[in-house]
Amino acid sequence: MNDISKRIIELTDLLNKYNYEYYILDKPTVSDFEYDRLMQELIKLEEKYPSLKLPDSPTERVGTEVLSNFVKVHHKLPMLSLGNVFNEDEIVKFDERIRKEGYNPTYVVELKIDGLAVSLTYENGILVRGVTRGDGKVGEDITNNVKTIKTIPLRLKKDISIEVRGEIYIDKKEFERVNKERKEKGLELFQNCRNLASGSVRQLDSKITASRNLNCFLYHLPNPIDYGLYRHSDVLEYFQSLGLRVNPKRKLCNNINEVISFINEITSIRSTLPYDIDGMVIKVNDIRMQENLGYTAKYPKWATAYKFPPEEVITKLIDIKFTVGRTGKITPNAILEPVKVMGSTISRATLHNEDFVKEKDIRVGDYISIRKAGDVIPEVVEVKLERRQEQLLKFSMINNCPVCGSTLVRKDEEANHYCMNPLCDARNIEKLIHFSSRKAMNIEGFGERIAEDFYNFGYLKDISSIYDLKKYKDELMELEGFGEKSINNLLNAIEESKKNSLERLLFALGIRHFGEKGASIIAKNYPSIDLIINAKYEDLIAISDIGDIMAKSIVEYFEDENNIELVNKLKEHGLNMNYLGKQIIKQEDFADKKFVITGTISIMPRDRLKEEITIRGGKTIESVSKNTDVLILGDNPGSKYEKAKELKITIWDEEELKKRLGDINE
Repeated sequence: MNDISKRIIELTDLLNKYNYEYYILDKPTVSDFEYDRLMQELIKLEEKYPSLKLPDSPTERVGTEVLSNFVKVHHKLPMLSLGNVFNEDEIVKFDERIRKEGYNPTYVVELKIDGLAVSLTYENGILVRGVTRGDGKVGEDITNNVKTIKTIPLRLKKDISIEVRGEIYIDKKEFERVNKERKEKGLELFQNCRNLASGSVRQLDSKITASRNLNCFLYHLPNPIDYGLYRHSDVLEYFQSLGLRVNPKRKLCNNINEVISFINEITSIRSTLPYDIDGMVIKVNDIRMQENLGYTAKYPKWATAYKFPPEEVITKLIDIKFTVGRTGKITPNAILEPVKVMGSTISRATLHNEDFVKEKDIRVGDYISIRKAGDVIPEVVEVKLERRQEQLLKFSMINNCPVCGSTLVRKDEEANHYCMNPLCDARNIEKLIHFSSRKAMNIEGFGERIAEDFYNFGYLKDISSIYDLKKYKDELMELEGFGEKSINNLLNAIEESKKNSLERLLFALGIRHFGEKGASIIAKNYPSIDLIINAKYEDLIAISDIGDIMAKSIVEYFEDENNIELVNKLKEHGLNMNYLGKQIIKQEDFADKKFVITGTISIMPRDRLKEEITIRGGKTIESVSKNTDVLILGDNPGSKYEKAKELKITIWDEEELKKRLGDINE
């Protein structure tokens, strides 16, 4: 048995070495025949002696398990997305904002791979978990599928525990191969590499994933200082020392001019790359500087994504159709002759509102140019007037709702028309879709099709009726396309959504002019739904970042008895009505004061400090002025310190800051 165990260890190490040389280094040292011979020997030994199989065995990549569903996983640290810039001027402004903070940054510029973000966790050097980004806070466990990707090592070169993040993608040649096979079988083709990669990673049967030859580049370490790494460029080199695959097409730039030059260089060869990229990522190299710059509500301030100029194509406008949103807003939509734009087939695009159509003089029958804004949303750029036929009719806005027939109303301060009928079917369906969406109540599996079908079949009437669907379980399972497993998963997701924190519910209600950030701010200040219902306009508008329009919308929403009735129904169904995060508890030293932070703060990351100030009733601002109440002083302060002294503004060093904060959880 010792000889067999020794041989299994030897084969495992040898095959993993060959995998690394072939897939990571692109320098194979053994023939395919020899590799296959050794693999077959290992498979036979593991089948005969399963207890001797090692956790990093290359046979783990074969893809044998079929899951019933993907398990939700909470990220220890959020997987944030990046803000975007679209031209040289915006790149320069990004640099200027950082320099105004008193820094002189260097940057690492990397290719923005067009794929699916993933988090990989290794324990003692062994890959134990792969998780999708999801909504940034909660993702899905795709470990079985990740193990089939040969450019992701099952064992690191060092026996350490670490979480790393990167992008799973598929090469252009593999995309063509898969689509060729599907065409021969009469199956629907994938539109682009990103969709194929995303669809492959989320297969419940890992054999399908294994057949797709996915790839991966790693590019982010959430906690580099824990590993003694203080520059992003060092992080990437560290990854390589662990045996992780890093994109070699990257550059350390000493200034923003070098950044722009490298972007231009890559732009010129973009079409020749073996994989799709949709931009470039610009990151401040210094990790301490990253921490001090911190984050906005959505994005890191120390990084941005440059998006390539969108490709424009010409197609014919066949018709204009009108849709009804959850607030009753009527949107004209261009129905187009299908055309390929950046790898996707586009057959419709938004025309926004009456003013947009009339200003561009868009008419049915026109040839128009379209593009994907930020490589994502199709938009109409202009009419090709030289190709217009003279007899085309001018656009005329409809007067009645296309669904319920109610007379439309155009509000004085807006360019939009609205259906004011609260019983309009289209409005109600859109409300259901919004309520269950990922950024709202995040009810997995409750998409447009279910909202429309269940509403039309009479199982859904309003938002609260989502929580009555369990009464119709047997009937729902009899509907075409719905089985016991899918209905059980949906009902479980509905029950799970009851536990969500108040800010998600507040956003899900669909209050006009009210987004995720506004919902979070209100929930922190008014940590129960009843407090929000009774909040007065003058109190709401006094909250930082809550403007006049948002404050009016909240008050008007809860003055409507129908909305109060809806909230009461949701209470009866057992939905959580309280904020589960840190609440705003005004503290005298902080309340209603404006703070500026300068220099390196050692007691906590800058974004954490900003949160501590906020929950005590204070506000952080970027620039020192006569309206600043306190400057918080760290090591190596910038010009803000001199200006604060000049204006005789109160200054707290770190010792003073600790006293004022009191006891805080590390």
